[in-house]
Amino acid sequence: MRHNKKFNHLGRTASHRKAMLANMAISLIMHKRITTTLAKAKALKKYVEPLLTRSKKDDTNSRRVVFRYLQNKEAVKELFGEVAAKVADRPGGYTRVIKLGNRRGDAAPIAFIELVDFDENMAKAPKAEKKTRRSRRSTKKEEAVEAPVAEEQVAEAPAAEEAKAE
Repeated sequence: MRHNKKFNHLGRTASHRKAMLANMAISLIMHKRITTTLAKAKALKKYVEPLLTRSKKDDTNSRRVVFRYLQNKEAVKELFGEVAAKVADRPGGYTRVIKLGNRRGDAAPIAFIELVDFDENMAKAPKAEKKTRRSRRSTKKEEAVEAPVAEEQVAEAPAAEEAKAE
């Protein structure tokens, strides 16, 4: 029976799984987004989120703990520098997994996992202003008020042209 065994072993030995997740975490930190299978993305999310939480507190012990997992100086430097600055005010949920469909060769579900604060498309998208719903009557009044203003501007334009011609 598999009582209380929720951990996904990903069909690998413990050492292979540890090395694979460490390499994927390094790639995620360095590139901010990676594409992989859905199962690996979910496993990576559980692996990397505690490291991101640990990076908020920049002290020697935190760096040593993170380095024990990643074994890459450049990734640790990136994590405690640029990444930690962006996730400092976030209380959790540092990564996002988005499903992309199935792979052509073996129909494995593919997804990409990204750091939430580094998604340029979401950050640049202007937030739509919420319009309050108005009754029809008030909309008609606004249109009636705007129409005479437009007519006055049109009437003034030919008069200005005639004055210039003289």
